[in-house]
Amino acid sequence: MADARIDALARVLVDYSANVQPDQLVWINGSTAATPLLLALYRHVLDRGAHPLLLSQPAEAESIFYRHAGDAQLSYVSPVHKAIIEEIDAQINVLSQTNTKALGNVDPSRQAKRAGAMSEIQSRFLERAASGEFNWTLTLFPTAAYAQDAEMSLDEYEDFVFGAGLLHEDDPIQAWKQLSDHQQRLVDWLSDKSDVHLTGPGTDLRLSIRDRVWINADGQRNFPDGEIFTAPIEDSVEGHIRYSFPAVYQGREVEGVYLEFKGGRVVDATAEKNEAFLHQMLEADEGARRVGEFAIGTNPGIQRFSKNILFDEKIGGTVHLALGKGYPDTGSRNDSAIHWDMICDLREGGTIAVDGTTFAQDGQILI
Repeated sequence: MADARIDALARVLVDYSANVQPDQLVWINGSTAATPLLLALYRHVLDRGAHPLLLSQPAEAESIFYRHAGDAQLSYVSPVHKAIIEEIDAQINVLSQTNTKALGNVDPSRQAKRAGAMSEIQSRFLERAASGEFNWTLTLFPTAAYAQDAEMSLDEYEDFVFGAGLLHEDDPIQAWKQLSDHQQRLVDWLSDKSDVHLTGPGTDLRLSIRDRVWINADGQRNFPDGEIFTAPIEDSVEGHIRYSFPAVYQGREVEGVYLEFKGGRVVDATAEKNEAFLHQMLEADEGARRVGEFAIGTNPGIQRFSKNILFDEKIGGTVHLALGKGYPDTGSRNDSAIHWDMICDLREGGTIAVDGTTFAQDGQILI
């Protein structure tokens, strides 16, 4: 794909998102389907005077692993992987699936076993990131598989992806800095608040954010970005919520998810499709039944559901709550092998009230 926007994306990821500095060790990770972007990143990291570690494998490798790996292999964690997590100064991870349904027939218990084995590495990754020891960012390279999920042609999907990244702007980095300033004003307003009340179709949910930290997600970790998020007090979530869009996780689409919470735990869970998978993920560990993240989508350039959480969780006018592991820098104490974002659309009849003040109505932020 010869597209100047790929080079623009690479420059933003290296110079702004990961903020690569000379002599840093930068892990560039992605499948061979993203080769044009991986090579552009490799070049820009070198131009910054840093040391790129480019690791790439065919997109099909993951499905082969789950078909052929035995129990010992599912539980195995490579010491090389552990060493990389300890040594890197930055990571740029590129999603580039060529078949988003490749894991659709994998036994969920095998996926849960693998997630459990990798949880130690995930925890260490987040600990180092929270302490400021290294930067990481996650992006997506448009493929025909993602375009098909989004019900778009590949050309249309490329426009969607690059448009969401503000790469059409004369100076994309400056555009992201302006979005960052806007979101920071929201974070500042929320920083001393305590109670959140969500209402909408099938939803009446309360949670506490007292003394938790709000994060301004402005394109430095996810790209594209456009959300503000925190972690609720672990035992504070009460009520029920109906998620508007399919909850996509590990290659499965779980539709019509309804969750009821008491004392911060999911006590009832139903779904119109793939309910058994939902229940299996909830049984992954104790933390899987609690909420690790509460977030508000703010990206006005993302207005449609695409079946990809990197974009969908940023839809302006939505909120999402993630079951499972929370981010340590928000103050979350919830630990789990899973982190599963689920989106609730508040653009038609939804309200976010914070300490009794209407923060947003019908998807529009009012403060």
